[in-house]
Amino acid sequence: MPAGAADPSSIGRAPYEGERSVGQLFAEATADLSALVHDEIALAKAEIRQDVKRGVSGGVSLTVAGVVALAAVPMLSAAAALGLHALGITLGWSFLIVAGAYLLLAAVLGLLALRSFKKIEPPRRTIEGAQATADVLKNARPRPATQEEIDRGLGRRP
Repeated sequence: MPAGAADPSSIGRAPYEGERSVGQLFAEATADLSALVHDEIALAKAEIRQDVKRGVSGGVSLTVAGVVALAAVPMLSAAAALGLHALGITLGWSFLIVAGAYLLLAAVLGLLALRSFKKIEPPRRTIEGAQATADVLKNARPRPATQEEIDRGLGRRP
């Protein structure tokens, strides 16, 4: 057996030079698990940030649709209806045509907002990563410690 290699038959021995103790291995595993959780949280934040941007875009479109429908109608309706009336259409029909045009514009802007909202998706990569981590942790089985390892860990040397 090469120097420094672990001998599986030696139980309760001190680690060779270059080998790590159980405590060091546990600390490293804990640090790796912590880094994995940190990375999954960062991935979730990135995916949610992207969906929030899409939601804001849809909200802005919806706000613009509302402003157009509410503010532009009173300001421009009279001018457009009077313009149609000047072409020979009665005044009542002129106002009705203008109102219909503004409602059509509001409907188009509302559909654009709905299209933006439908693009929002769940954070699939984060969910898959969390499920994979959970599967690995479910199947991880530590080997039972020997009595000598327990005594050494508690500071009782045989």
